[in-house]
Parts: sequence; structure tokens; C-alpha cells
Amino acid sequence: MVSVPGSSVRLTMLAFMAFMLAIVSARPAVARTTPQFTRRGLPQAPADDPFYQPPAGFENEDPGTILKQRNVSVAFLGLIPDPVEAYQLLYRTTAINGSAIATVTTIFKPASPKKDRFVSFHTAYDSSATICNPSYNYQLFAAQTDIISSAEQLLLQAYLLLGYIVASPDYEGPEAAFGPGRLEGMGVLDNMRAVSNFGSHLGLTSDNPMIVGAGYSGGAIATGWAAALQPSYAPELDIKGWVQGGTPANLTGTLVFIDNTLFSGFLPAAVVGLSMPSAYGAELTPIIEKILTDKGRKALEAAKTNCAVGDLISFPEMSLFSTDFQSLGTGLLEQPTVKKIMSENVLGVNKKETPTAPVFVYHATQDEVIPYSNATTMVNSWCANGANVKFTSYSNGGHATTEVIALPDAVSFVQAAFAGTTEKGCSQNTKLDSVLNPIALGVELEPILTKLIDVLAALGRGDSGVKQNLNVLKDVVTW
Repeated sequence: MVSVPGSSVRLTMLAFMAFMLAIVSARPAVARTTPQFTRRGLPQAPADDPFYQPPAGFENEDPGTILKQRNVSVAFLGLIPDPVEAYQLLYRTTAINGSAIATVTTIFKPASPKKDRFVSFHTAYDSSATICNPSYNYQLFAAQTDIISSAEQLLLQAYLLLGYIVASPDYEGPEAAFGPGRLEGMGVLDNMRAVSNFGSHLGLTSDNPMIVGAGYSGGAIATGWAAALQPSYAPELDIKGWVQGGTPANLTGTLVFIDNTLFSGFLPAAVVGLSMPSAYGAELTPIIEKILTDKGRKALEAAKTNCAVGDLISFPEMSLFSTDFQSLGTGLLEQPTVKKIMSENVLGVNKKETPTAPVFVYHATQDEVIPYSNATTMVNSWCANGANVKFTSYSNGGHATTEVIALPDAVSFVQAAFAGTTEKGCSQNTKLDSVLNPIALGVELEPILTKLIDVLAALGRGDSGVKQNLNVLKDVVTW
């Protein structure tokens, strides 16, 4: 979740665009490259773009098989070209029931990339509408439907500037199923397989390159579940580490935590996501249809077309447990099918679903969106089951701020994971940082990212003033 304080939205957006132009002009000092602009028309929405439709018989292919590929031009805010080579792959992955589905990953290749590794970056698009897919929003001249992906694309640049190829998948699958961790985790792992299969086109020198996965908030659902499922679902991948922050480790805990708050807009999107056919639709949809009120039905219909910011603006202080929304009221979570599905979306419960690669977990103690206690429970469970986990608690700031101020630690862990120098066992520490220190990012990144820090810190500053920030976001969306 990204909140934008301040009142002069237009000036902020213009300053932001000017800043992005500064990045593009300054970047060659670190990585010299020429943008690869494709000669295609304006990007089509995923629902209208034939590229997103898998070919006949794709169900017979192995997970991670590349079904289609194309060059694309990527840009900041859809307008300012990102000077990298970029590709998109349609690949085969797996639904909750084990059936075949297909989704897209976007690959960013910097000049002079490291040739034996890549980073898988899982942006928090937190929506159950395919128009919000990162693969669409990243493209040059795409309508910017998802502000979160656009903001997190700036964080992605840190890895590109260090010479890593970066892949960013539409891990929610072809229906944009927001919430079901197992589906998202498999989507991440099959993205890694697809990128590895594409390695010769990227100049990778290994058929099994080293990989680190990273994601925050909604992206940490995908990251955490990928880490948990990798030993059984994709054991052949050479995973060196995982970075996950603000992790919704327990969907029930998150639901209860944000119900009837300023962040309750995430709830209709999650209900829609969990009830998609590729998720738990066969079990859940009949129950939802039976218990929904007219108000509840309208909310879910809106969530099928809204991106995350639109949901937050539309449904603040809404209670999923209200009989205005559904007839079971507070008994919703005790309904047997609902209870079963929610219990399947708790990280750390099954010992066989314990990460075998090192994990860096970070979380704000005062996180106002994702319960800190659920993250600590996950970490304690993984540690008890033999995982290697570094857990950092941030005592200052909230959900949005922590993604920004933890960037140096996240980048450092990625570098250590690739080098094989992460610590064994489990450790915990607490930090009091409230602003991002540019020096901590290293001399190589400092000239460009110092200004990036200012912008991102401003976006995350004042997490407690969310109501004002949502009003400003509404102005941004309608501007």
C-alpha cells in the first residue's frame, strides 16, 4: 500500500515525472544501454490482448514451459522509457486444483548483466482485475491503472542498477486471483522456471541459474508461499534466498485486523480472488452466492474491475462481517468451507512447507495493515522446523514506510544470498530507522537513488494520516 501525503497532487506528479526523467538521463553512468523499443501499437488490456491466451494443448506441457514470447518496451508511469531490454513470456503454471493455467512474466535486462543469476521481484498489485496486472502497467504507453506497481517499479531499479536481470510475474494467474497463497507461490516458481528456460536469449551461462525472490505486502504472499512450496513443487531450482516484508502470513488474521478500518477495501478484492475458478471457486462460489446481500454483491462486482487504490477509496471502514454485506454475519469464518479454505492459507503450519533457502523477513511492529503477530508466528514456526531466517523488526513507521527504509537491508541480503554468505540458523533484531540512509545503498547506487529515496520516503511518510492520503489518492486516480 502506497499513500501519498500532501495537497498539491498535480505538482507532485509533475515533480515525480521530472525525477524519473532524471533517472533515465543519469542511469547510463552506471549501466550504458539503448532501450529496445518495439514497433507495436498501444498496449492492449490483458483481457483483449491475444498474447495472454494460451495455445491449444498447453495443458500437456510441463509447469514453467514458455508458451509465447515477445519483446516489449517498458516505461515509468507508462510514459518515460526505462532504458533496458525487456521481454514478456506467457508460461504454463498451476491452479489450486492442479489444473493447468497460463500467466505472464516481464523480464528486465540491464546492460552488462550478471550472467549466472536473476532476481524474481513480486510487486504488490493486490487486485482481482486483470487490468491491474504488472505486465500491462509496465509497458510503454499503457494506461496506469495500478499506482502500486508503478511505485514499486522504482524499487525494482535498485536490482537492475546492480546488474541483476529482474523478472516480475503476474503471479495471481490469468484471472488475477488475489489472496490464494498456494496459487501465487506456484505462479512465482513457474515464472522462475520459465525465465531459466529463456536463459539462452538472455545470455545466461547456466541452464539452472541462481535465483533470489523478493516481495513486500501482497507481493510477500507470493514470495512466502513460493519459499514454502519450492522444496516440494520446484526442488530443481537453484534458489539462493528469499526476501519478504510485511507478510500477510495468515489471511484470517489479516482479514480480522483490517475489517472496518481504512484498509478494508482490500477485503472485497480478496473475496473475489479466493473465489476465482483457478483458486477455490468450485467450493466457495456457491456459498458466497447464497449468503451475499445486494450490497455485498455490488461490492464484489466493483472489486472485479477496480485496482487496489480504487478498492481502498470505494470501501473504507467496511465490515465483511456485517449482515449488510452477507447473511452469516460474525459466523462467516465458522462456516466449514470458509474455515477450511482460510486454514489452507496460513504460512508455517505444515512442517513439509518450510523454506530450505535462507529467508530475510522484515515487518513493522506498528504495521497498520498486516498483523505483526502473524509474521512472528510464521517466523517462529519456520525456525522451529529448521529454516534459516533473519527477522528484522522496524519500530518506527508503518506499512508503507517500512518497505522504503528496509531497502538497504533487502538489497544487502540479496547480495549475501547470491554470495552464499548469509548466516546459518535464525536471528532476530530490531531497528529504529525512520528514514532511508542513501549511503547504506552503496557508492555505486548513491548518485541515482538519493533522489529516489526522497520520493519514496515522501510516499511512505505519515502512515497514520491515511484518511487524508486516501483522499489525495482519489485525486490522483481521477486526475
